[in-house]
Amino acid sequence: MNPRQFCETIRAMALEDQRHIVVCGHLCLDIIPTFPRSTDPQTALDYFRPGRLSIVEAAVTATGGAVSNVGLSLHKLGLPVRLVAKVGNDPFGDIIIRNVSQSSASLARDIARGEGETTSYTVVINPPGVDRIFLHCPGANDTFTDEDVSDSVFENAALFHFGYPPLMRSIWSDGGTRLVRLLRRARSHGAVTCLDMSLPDPGSPSGKIDWRAYLDRVLPEVDLFVPSIEELLFMADRASFERTSARSGSAAITHEISLRDTGLLAEKVIEAGVSAVLIKMGDRGAYLRTSQKGLGSLEGWSQRELYTPVFHVPTVGGTTGSGDATIAGFLASVYKALSSEDALTMAVAVGACCVEAPDATSGIQPWHATTRRVNGGWKRSEGRATEPGWRPLGSGIWAGPADRWS
Repeated sequence: MNPRQFCETIRAMALEDQRHIVVCGHLCLDIIPTFPRSTDPQTALDYFRPGRLSIVEAAVTATGGAVSNVGLSLHKLGLPVRLVAKVGNDPFGDIIIRNVSQSSASLARDIARGEGETTSYTVVINPPGVDRIFLHCPGANDTFTDEDVSDSVFENAALFHFGYPPLMRSIWSDGGTRLVRLLRRARSHGAVTCLDMSLPDPGSPSGKIDWRAYLDRVLPEVDLFVPSIEELLFMADRASFERTSARSGSAAITHEISLRDTGLLAEKVIEAGVSAVLIKMGDRGAYLRTSQKGLGSLEGWSQRELYTPVFHVPTVGGTTGSGDATIAGFLASVYKALSSEDALTMAVAVGACCVEAPDATSGIQPWHATTRRVNGGWKRSEGRATEPGWRPLGSGIWAGPADRWS
C-alpha cells in the first residue's frame, strides 16, 4: 500500500466510519478437557504417564484458530468483522458453523464448506501449571488458498488480518506466493494488512521449510506483524531458537530472551517494510516496535519501542487463545485510532481477560467494560524492564533505547 492510501485508511478508521475488519485464515474446532481445580502442577504431570487412565471433567468445545479467536474476540469487543475460512462438510463443520452463527448469523456467511473434506480440529490439553499441549488435525485448512476469498469481503474493509500460515499447507508450501497475492488484493482495496504466525512442529514438513526466506518474501506486503517471540525467533534465527530451547529445558523460552534480542529481531522486521510489529511474550507481556513512517496520520506512532507486563489475573482459567485475544485488542485499538501506548495497554488487557476463561473467547468483555476495568486501577504484574536504556513512562509502560518520543 502506498503512503497516501495508508494514511487515508488510517484516517477513515479514526473517524470510525464502520468499515469492517476481515479476519482470514485458520479455523478449527477446539476440544478442551477440563481438569479438576485441585490439580497442582506436579500432579498434572502424572496425567501424561503412559497407560494411565485419568479422570477429568466435562470437555469444553469451542471454535478455535485465528479466525475464531481473533474474529470472535473483535466481535465481542463490539467491532464490525467478517470471518473468512474453510471447513469440511462434516459434523465438526456443522458445530463450527452453528457456534459462529450463535454470535451473529452473518459471521458464518464467508466460511466455505469443502465437500468431502475433514474439518480441522484440535485437542487442547491444558492442565493447571503446565504449558498447553495441542493435538491438531489440519483438515480443510490445508486446502485453503487465496482463491477461497472473494473480492466482496474486501469491499469497505479497513483491516485485513491473516492468521497461522504454518498450519495451512497450501499457504506455506509455495514459499508465500498465495499469501502475497492475498495481501496485495487486500491492499488494493485500501485495507491495512496484518499477519500472525504459529509455531511449526520442527519435525513436520512445515517445520523444515526456510521460514526466514518466507518472511523475506511476505513481510513487504504486511503493515502490522503480530507474532509471538517464539515464532519470530524460530523463523528468523532457527539456530538461536534451538539453543534457547535447550537452555530453557521444559519451561517456556519467553523468559530466556532479552528485550535487547527482542529489539534486534523487531528491527529486522521493520527493515523489511512493516509499519509496526507487536511481539507477544506470554506471561511477560508484550513488546511494540514501530517504523519511522508510523501508522499513517496517527500521532505518536513513529519510531516507538515500548514494553508492558501483563495485567494481574487472580485465577487463570486457561491460556488458550490468549495471544489471539492480545491481537484483537491491538487491532481494535488501531481501528479506534488510539495512541501506541494505549494500544499496547489494551492489547495485554484483552489478552488478560481471555485467560480468565478456559476457552479462547468466553472471557472477552465489550470494549467499554474492558477500558473501564483498565481505567479503574487494574493492577499489572511486577514485570519490569531492567535492561540498560529502558525507562518507565507511567501506567505500566516502559520505553526502550530505540524509542524516539519519550
